[in-house]
Amino acid sequence: MNDRQGLGGRSQPIVERLHALHPRLIDLSLGRLLALLEKLGRPQDRLPPVVHVAGTNGKGSTCAFLRAIAEAAGQRAHVYTSPHLVRFHERIRLAGTLVAEDALADALEEVERINAGADITIFEITTAVALLLFSRVPADVLILEVGLGGRFDATNVVERPAACAITSVSMDHMDFLGDTLAKIAFEKAGIIKPGVPVTTGQQHPDAMAVIRAVAAERGAPLLPAMDVSGYTLGLPGPHQHDNAGIAAAAMRAWSPPWLTDAALREGLAHATWPARLQRLHGRLAARVAPHQLWLDGGHNPGAGVVLAEHLAAWRDQPLHILVGMKKGKGAAEFLAPIIPHATTLLAIREPGQHLGMEIEEIIAASAGAARIGGTLEDALPQLPHGPSGRVLICGSLYLAGEVLKADGTVPD
Repeated sequence: MNDRQGLGGRSQPIVERLHALHPRLIDLSLGRLLALLEKLGRPQDRLPPVVHVAGTNGKGSTCAFLRAIAEAAGQRAHVYTSPHLVRFHERIRLAGTLVAEDALADALEEVERINAGADITIFEITTAVALLLFSRVPADVLILEVGLGGRFDATNVVERPAACAITSVSMDHMDFLGDTLAKIAFEKAGIIKPGVPVTTGQQHPDAMAVIRAVAAERGAPLLPAMDVSGYTLGLPGPHQHDNAGIAAAAMRAWSPPWLTDAALREGLAHATWPARLQRLHGRLAARVAPHQLWLDGGHNPGAGVVLAEHLAAWRDQPLHILVGMKKGKGAAEFLAPIIPHATTLLAIREPGQHLGMEIEEIIAASAGAARIGGTLEDALPQLPHGPSGRVLICGSLYLAGEVLKADGTVPD
């Protein structure tokens, strides 16, 4: 799954052309995008109040909680997230509804015409498209998820958001963000704006020290995550208490007039986010019965730790794990904490999985604990038929997208 996948109709050839405008998929900088936004009339200045979310793990879940809180209060929420799982349109939610194909294609054509072939990355230009759409459709809040890093991420063009949030910082994308937690945290903290409240939750001391220093330098109130231990959460896993607490604290820091404790409670209880400890009930789930089928897209060392914390509560039944990862990820560090919980561990790679890690590499990263699963289709017959237990497919958001398609579960 990449930016070309999950498209169709008029949008597909436009995005194909836009990919050719820059030789690299990722080139962290703001100059190209700011120049384009000037030509578009600065749509970033005509947005509803923005809650800007950075971090390594938990960004998407935190955005899901934020959206659910707003919608529980009867508000219209724009949301910008990445990557998509099945359809590109998942990245842009306009006032509660995924962007329609015609609206997306029209905006892509307009931005392509105004950009006039100038050098720009695909994420920068699609962010411009999203901001243009957000500026034209009325809404009460825009929940804006950072794509990569923060300081030079394309989303970091809003001069004064209503609130900022930084979720758990972990080692990931070291080739772009740095090789220490402190360096990565500095990039994430780049979204902090002067005087704008910023919330964060549990952090490694090295990361917290940097976040605290940047907030102090910019005069931004730094607020802890709210205690949500007395709230029901719609997303499973102990780590979601931190994400929910960050979302609730960000909303309280912004303090819009419509925010009530009832909206907080209802939103936290009904938040949904695909491929984050999601139980599936479609075609694949029927094939693994009587086992339950679960899906998680976590893929870096920090995600492995929080996933293992949840798996500790699943010791009541056998657990069969199918893992597929993206090339270049810290497979050994991701796998180490979850291996002890696995009754069966199969390494898989789907043909359509973007930059999928080779099965032999996954097995090596597991120190031989995993065995060859092949494709998902190859692996399913290898699962024990009983006693009933749980099947967890994990290791990559790109793999998660392929699994959702196979299961017939399309995010909406």
